[in-house]
Amino acid sequence: MSMPAALEAMRRELEDAAVHLGKPHDLRFKPMFGGLMAYFDEQPCAWLTIDGLALKLAPADQPALLQLDGAARLIAKAGAAPSRHYIIVPAAVCRDTAQFAGWLAKSAAHATSATRSRPRR
Repeated sequence: MSMPAALEAMRRELEDAAVHLGKPHDLRFKPMFGGLMAYFDEQPCAWLTIDGLALKLAPADQPALLQLDGAARLIAKAGAAPSRHYIIVPAAVCRDTAQFAGWLAKSAAHATSATRSRPRR
């Protein structure tokens, strides 16, 4: 089964950002709900959907991204509440590898800190 062209383009942009950070081998993708879930350093960092590429960000990082034209909270399916964690990245930012890599680094830092702060069960 082939991947839609839009998802393939978003995947390439995310891969380019990982290369820019010097960590191309730390990025993985898994099919999820008709899109792709991206994992960076084995932690979920992005959700690629037909609506766009959404990064998982810390609450403190979200307002700066949401200020940009084209950014919005991801709505995973019709009728669902907007995501508290995933923010759709404007296409112009995704195409700017250096800028996008900065956002990917913020997502990865949040995922790493969230993992460390969770108590083990």
